[in-house]
Amino acid sequence: MTFAHADVGRGLHALVVDDDRNIRTTLAACLEAVGCRVRAAETGAAAVDAVAAEPFDLAFLDLRLAEESGLDVLPRLLAARPGLLVVIITAFGQVDTAVEAMKRGAWDYVAKPFKPAQVRHVVNQALERRVLSARIVDLEQRVAEGVPQDDLTTESQRMRAALETAFQAADSQATVLLRGESGTGKGVVARAIHARSPRRTGPFTVVNCPTLAGELLTGELFGHAKGAYTGAVTDQPGRVEAADGGTLFLDEIAEVPPPLQAKLLRFVQERQFERVGESRTRSADVRIVAATNRDLDAEVRAGRFREDLLYRLNVIEIALPPLREREEDVVRLAHGFLAFFARAAKRRAQELSAEAAAACRRYPWPGNVRELRNAMERISILWPAQVVELGALPERIREAATGSAPRRVSLGGDHTMKEIEREHFERVLARASSQAEAARILGIDVTTVWRTKKRLETD
Repeated sequence: MTFAHADVGRGLHALVVDDDRNIRTTLAACLEAVGCRVRAAETGAAAVDAVAAEPFDLAFLDLRLAEESGLDVLPRLLAARPGLLVVIITAFGQVDTAVEAMKRGAWDYVAKPFKPAQVRHVVNQALERRVLSARIVDLEQRVAEGVPQDDLTTESQRMRAALETAFQAADSQATVLLRGESGTGKGVVARAIHARSPRRTGPFTVVNCPTLAGELLTGELFGHAKGAYTGAVTDQPGRVEAADGGTLFLDEIAEVPPPLQAKLLRFVQERQFERVGESRTRSADVRIVAATNRDLDAEVRAGRFREDLLYRLNVIEIALPPLREREEDVVRLAHGFLAFFARAAKRRAQELSAEAAAACRRYPWPGNVRELRNAMERISILWPAQVVELGALPERIREAATGSAPRRVSLGGDHTMKEIEREHFERVLARASSQAEAARILGIDVTTVWRTKKRLETD
């Protein structure tokens, strides 16, 4: 990876620690010329305070400060920010001391008098390391989740329109709100926005809001100080700091409790925060993408979600269609999943028969792409033949395809109004080509269809 333009260090946050004003000024100018954000410190104490307050990627540290040795400052910097890349600034005759510093955790060194090309090379190497680290984290997450490569090809006009908006938004720094049912691929689109953005060399950090509650979610997001609560045995940075220079994806944002919403609003507005149990104000440069499967406007009216936070998050809104409205994509996605599971098992990929493919196209997939993936994984494990026949599909998919699903209620029978409503609603939704068509059949608007579906799912 080589860079020959002023954006070589875009996104890197660098600290210059030197008691010589000329060195600070010259080095800061070199770093800014290649796109770094730069801050300078004259003393070791000021440097440690700066690193504790801001998530720096890179620090240039002079071995000889006015009142202390850079060797003594080095461990304090690394303790304040583990993973910080410290570059030692040394005079020509101090190379042996610089080597000693590298044994103690420094990453590299430059000798005075240094040239802009040397600084560019160091920044280039730091950026390569950051890109590699981000890729490793992404790979580890994918391996842990067991998910195939993102597939953004589509024949659906609605999905194409959503993706076009997402790709246009990617070039900006605007906050994006992704709306859609569970399993529609909001995380995939969020990752695609990051990958196409100027922040693509930075981290893509995910916070799954429903997994933790209250103070634990606050600590996960903003970090915590030692002793802040039971189990907080060390100082711990949060996901916000981990996302510095990159993208923070807040999945299922509607699940954030009201007390944390106020703190999140402040961060969205000012990019400032405090760790739990700590009064020091910190900052982080992140781009926020949020996602929800709930009607946030209804949540605002019910008093469960802050209206001002919704306005801050909803700068660019993208609605992802459910899989039942992307019938033309179903078989292609199914074959993609079958190929993925075949590679994992080191065997030939299975293919859907014409009858099985037709059944998949007719099934409404209430669980969306996630349900399709799970169905194909089940088939790859249990169906021995190369061609996937109709009988290999889960019973619910076969019944929806053949119309053989047993009638649960009948008019005039011993059924409650709720049972009759559910049966009629689910049947109309299953056969309708879209929620708009279902709304027309039922004589209600699309918003009421969406709300009724969510209510019946929770009843």
